[in-house]
Parts: sequence; structure tokens; C-alpha cells
Amino acid sequence: MARTTTVHVIGAGLAGTEAAWQLAEAGVAVVLHEMRPVRSTPAHHTADAAELVCSNSFGARAVDRAAGLLHEELRRLGSLVIRTADEHAVPAGGALAVDRATFGAALTDALASHPRIEFRREEVEALPADGVAVLATGPLTSDALADDLHRFTGLDAMSFFDAASPIVDGETIDRSIAFVQSRYDRGEAAYLNCPFDRETYRAFRDALVAAEQVPLKDFERESATFFEGCLPIEELARRGEDTMRFGPLKPVGLSVPGKTDDRGRPLRPYAAVQLRQEDRAGKLWNLVGFQTNLKWGEQTRIFRMIPGLERAEFVRLGVMHRNTFLNAPRLLDPTLQFRARPTLLAAGQLVGTEGYACAVGGGWLAGTNAARLVTGREPITLPTTTMLGSLAHFIATASPKHFQPMPANFGLLPELPERVRNKRERYGRYAERALADLAPFGPERPLRDVPGA
Repeated sequence: MARTTTVHVIGAGLAGTEAAWQLAEAGVAVVLHEMRPVRSTPAHHTADAAELVCSNSFGARAVDRAAGLLHEELRRLGSLVIRTADEHAVPAGGALAVDRATFGAALTDALASHPRIEFRREEVEALPADGVAVLATGPLTSDALADDLHRFTGLDAMSFFDAASPIVDGETIDRSIAFVQSRYDRGEAAYLNCPFDRETYRAFRDALVAAEQVPLKDFERESATFFEGCLPIEELARRGEDTMRFGPLKPVGLSVPGKTDDRGRPLRPYAAVQLRQEDRAGKLWNLVGFQTNLKWGEQTRIFRMIPGLERAEFVRLGVMHRNTFLNAPRLLDPTLQFRARPTLLAAGQLVGTEGYACAVGGGWLAGTNAARLVTGREPITLPTTTMLGSLAHFIATASPKHFQPMPANFGLLPELPERVRNKRERYGRYAERALADLAPFGPERPLRDVPGA
């Protein structure tokens, strides 16, 4: 590949900040485009790079927690953002939380003062026509750029409203209650079914109707028409006692194994929640049709009323908000390159990962691989035994039909060679393996032979 002197990074959020820094530190000239403050978004309040618009927490610190392992991987990879988070940390128990103002200011100063980074405050309305570029515009990509990206990716390859159902750790599902079966026994028995009787169903519906919801922001209310195609489960509950039973909780064609009714016939559940396998290993299960706008505490409380999920641990809770993200399995490789145009890479929430640390990790990988492309080297694919590698692999290989954004979680990692029953010990073993396998991918020295460096 012919060398170019400059890589364009579009968006100075967490992913774009990390991508630009990794490129510059590798000796590559970077133009970092950020439309704020020329044009702001409904969620941002400053012009700082990597502004944290929701919580100030990056999640748990401990490496036997998924977020903490990802933090440690990024430290060892030379992440600017995680190093800055450590420097501006505030007391938060076991979490890595930061002073938002000083954190954003420090990153903005670091980018603006780097000799190989040109920081342009301007809106980019179209994808670069050629050369190597990193797209990191986040969930609130501007309308003009989103339209151009839509044209490039195709009609079915982007989503403009994030309606994600909860995902459950498969090991915490009670298999003495939940059973594998498909409705009418058609096709492969690929669903787990959690059966309700009448009384339990009514109590569940009453709880949904009375539950507290997250208030929609003004710009999300404008998109409320998106809800009709994927109504929140609590809205279905409000529409009538039997609405859910004729929708996602339809029990038709199911029978509870080993149980009969008072006439000796196979026992038909009154209603049933179906869970669909989210990963190839069967460690993660999605609650089908359970997109929701309930507060997270309410989700945990109410969804544990579902038979078989009384002790469920939720890898991800449901969300419903304005969000632009790619159907990554149709478009991207685990290197974060677009298959249709390998010199264009993407990172951050735009690619379907959730959480601050995941955005930083995607920025590191996209920036590192963009630098390798510019200098004529093969992009790297991180081992799936690492948290960052497993995330990149998941978004590139998940089912396109059911793709939803995914946070860091141990369910993405391949099983250990030996079975470890104690969960904390098992997660510790995952972390040990991940950090050992990550060792060959440490920070690289600047590439002195890059033109313009």
C-alpha cells in the first residue's frame, strides 16, 4: 500500500482521542476533526475532547471484573485515556471514576500540544474520499455524516434508535425451570423458555405497569415514532392484560417437560419468556422482545420475577435511546476495518460496543491498525482470550439479524481448559490468561521512517 503522510480521525470523543494519540505516538501525522463547539449535540455541554456525557465512572477497577480487566489491558497497551483517568481519579469505592472537568481538559491539552496532531474544530459532512481514516463519531453522529455513512453502508446496516434487550449470564439461569424448546417444535430447539402460570404472570405484569421509567431527553422524544416498531415491554403490559401473551410472551406450541395438567395432557404454560442464545458458546442469553425504558434497578427487580431468572445476573440491562450504530457483523473485521474499504476504520459506540472503556479500547485498536496500514504493515487481530480482542471478535462475527451493542463481559471469553466452579477464581484465571496473551502487543516505538513524521 502506498504510504500517505496523514490520517484523518473524525470525532474527538473517547475513541477518537485514543485513536489520534496512538497514531501520533507511532509517528504518523494526524488531523483530528471535532465539530464541537462549532456545532454541539443535545448531550454535550463542553468543547473538551473525550467529554463524559453520562456517568463519570469507567466501571470496576479490579481485574477479576470485566471492566477492570479491560482497564488493565489498556494500561499495558499504553492508552492515553486510561492513564489520564488514573491521574484524575476521584474516590469511588471499587470503581475508576474521574473528575470530569480536569479529565477532559487534560486530554484536550494533550491532543492540542502534540506535534503530530492537527486539531480542527469543524463538522465533517462526508466520509473522506481516499486515504486512511478512522471514524469515531459516536452515538450522536451529525445528520449529514450519518446520511453519507448510510449511503456507504446500505439501508439495513445502520440503526438510529438503540432498543436493546437485557442479556443474562447463562450460568445464572435456573435450568430446572427454564427449558429448551422452539414453538411448535419447529426447527432447531434454540430457545430457552421461562414458563409462567396465570398468577405469576399477572403479578409480573402488574409490576411492569407500576415500574419507574427513565425520562426521555427532548431529542429522544422527537424520535418517539421509532418505538412503535419495537415497543418497550412495559408499554405492551399497559396496553392490556393479554397483550404480552399475544406478543413476545406467546406460549403457543410450548409444553413444560415432564409436567401434565389435571387431565394428564402436556402442561401448557400460561405465558413464556423466550431467551435467545447471544454467543456461539451459549454463555450469554438475550431476553427476546424485552427492549425497555425502565430504570436499571427496576429491571433487575422485576425481571428476576420471571421463573428461572430469580438469581439471574445481567451482563447488560435494557436500553432505549437515540443512538447511531453500525450493524458491525455485516461491515467490519475484528481489526475494525470496513470490509468494503479496508483503509477506513471505525471505533467507539458507533461500532456497537457499550461503555467508556470499550470506546477507548476500540480507539486504541483502530488507531494502532491505521498506523500499521499507513506504514505498509498488516493490521493486528488481538487474541479472543483478551477482553478487547473478544469484543472486537464479537462485533465482527455476531448474528447480523439480532445484533445489539455489547459491553465488556466475561461471557465473551473462550472457556478455560479446566473447569473452575468458583466464579471469582474463574474470573481471576480469565484475567491471568488475558494479560499473558496480551503481552506481545505492547506500545510500539515511533516509526521514524514515516513521511512527514
